[in-house]
Amino acid sequence: MVYKIRVILNSEEDVIRDIVIDSASNLEDLHNTITNAFGFTGDQMASFYRSDETWVQGEEHPLFDMGEGADRKVQMSAVLLDEILQKDNDKMLYVYDFFNMWSFYVELIQTNFDQRNTELPGLLFSLGVVPTVAPEIQFESEDLSADDLEENDLEEDDFDEFQDDFGDFSYN
Repeated sequence: MVYKIRVILNSEEDVIRDIVIDSASNLEDLHNTITNAFGFTGDQMASFYRSDETWVQGEEHPLFDMGEGADRKVQMSAVLLDEILQKDNDKMLYVYDFFNMWSFYVELIQTNFDQRNTELPGLLFSLGVVPTVAPEIQFESEDLSADDLEENDLEEDDFDEFQDDFGDFSYN
């Protein structure tokens, strides 16, 4: 079976690539196809993350697993596309080059794609120019200023009490 996959760079400007790839390929093959389609060298660390329909980040599949024991992850080369992408609109997140944080939305847009005149894997469609630097990702967090502290939260005086008690500990 042949998959048609849309890959969208997380940026203000539209930068989209539609690719085709055999469903029996693994995530490392998809990684290589994406890096080629976006003009990257492919020599940086990368990870795919399973995702739900609202793009919530799930289980990680790194290019190389550097964890030990319980922290080990199943790396890209051990995961087949048809194990993770099974029906139209299944989604993943992809991060390339963790220093620059190029992030992408990856979505299966068609299964059983008729690729008669297309080499696999291949680039079908390209829209937009990849910026020279990775788009800055904005993270939002709650405002935890002192004005927003609730009764059960620590007050500034609590730290002073802790600091006074800290001297009671002896270290040998």
